[in-house]
Amino acid sequence: MTEDTREVAVAPIPLPACMNELIAGFEWTRDTVGKSGGTVYQLHRSGSSRLYLKYGQGALASDITDEMVRLRWLAGRAPAPEVRHFVVSGGKAWLLMAALPGKTGRQLLTEKGTDQGVVVDAMARFLRVIHSLRVEDCPFNNSHRHRLSLARERLNAGLVSVQGFDEKRAGSTAEQVWSEMISLVPNTSESVITHGDLSLDNVLIEDNHVVGIIDVARMGSADRYQDLATLWNCLGDFDAALQERLLVSYGIASPDMRRLRFHVLLDEFF
Repeated sequence: MTEDTREVAVAPIPLPACMNELIAGFEWTRDTVGKSGGTVYQLHRSGSSRLYLKYGQGALASDITDEMVRLRWLAGRAPAPEVRHFVVSGGKAWLLMAALPGKTGRQLLTEKGTDQGVVVDAMARFLRVIHSLRVEDCPFNNSHRHRLSLARERLNAGLVSVQGFDEKRAGSTAEQVWSEMISLVPNTSESVITHGDLSLDNVLIEDNHVVGIIDVARMGSADRYQDLATLWNCLGDFDAALQERLLVSYGIASPDMRRLRFHVLLDEFF
């Protein structure tokens, strides 16, 4: 990722003693973009490779632990950050990762002169690769049935923010969105390896190829439309033609719009 307005300079946070030597002399900035679990810091020092540190406590510490486990499983299977160090203690978690090259899909799509179609094609190619991994080897379940259960728990606990809903659902209550979503639950048991939160900010691209994925705490076996719907919905911020191109480039000439809509609505609860 590049340094831009998404990074603001900050002072270092308290760390477990075992991590101090690893990042001595690094300057800190904080990532202000995205909704990943925990606070994300970029660490940089002259002559050293950049690092990223993700920190959280309580439920966020659990999310960070989930991400760490998945990153280690992904090593050698897909381009994702290398785990340099991980500590969980007292309900807090610190995850230190190597930085990846490239720019996010959103950064590239908003840059003047970018061939947006080429960017979309790169993401579609990458999705086909991820979705072709052996699902039998994956120990993580992120099926829509599992996510529906988690979504209902979040709704009952008052954890769903209606202020965070997409603009087209502005003014809707969480129960209204829930009812609409339930009417669209797909009758499929298809299962592939999915990223689980494949927004444009979680895909890194360089030289027209995806070189990395980040924020993988929701990675697991699920319906392929979960990833497709997230990217498809993000591309709606740019051009409907790019949404269509994603699906065609992936290999779906006649998309199941009900499945797309279902997964878009399900994401509103997380």
